[in-house]
Amino acid sequence: QLQLVESGGGLVQPGGSLRLLCAGSGTRLRDYVMAWFRQAPGKEREAVSSISRAGASLDYVDAVRGRFTISRDNAVDSVYLQMNNLKPEDTGVYFCAAKKLYQHMTVSLERDFYDIWGQGTQVTVSS
Repeated sequence: QLQLVESGGGLVQPGGSLRLLCAGSGTRLRDYVMAWFRQAPGKEREAVSSISRAGASLDYVDAVRGRFTISRDNAVDSVYLQMNNLKPEDTGVYFCAAKKLYQHMTVSLERDFYDIWGQGTQVTVSS
């Protein structure tokens, strides 16, 4: 059974950068479509970005496109989210999610698509 652990969150000033890590264990991450979601206080969990099994397909929500970059390294069972030019509205708990899938090019920003979740890492953007 795949388990996910996020890290890399913290407090950063507006305009700053953070790199989040999602580390998989229990089975190989290469068989899973992966995504990052976030949840701000008092709001529903929302999608940020998704990456296909081998990393050939990517997708982003408009709010982060051009500022965030998702990537993965299946050799070390890891998925990353590089976040640049952070804004206060990026504040929230960031979650890693996974779905085992045969198709190699599929990505999804739908929350209900994923059935494995990490515990999250807090990102706070504030001056």
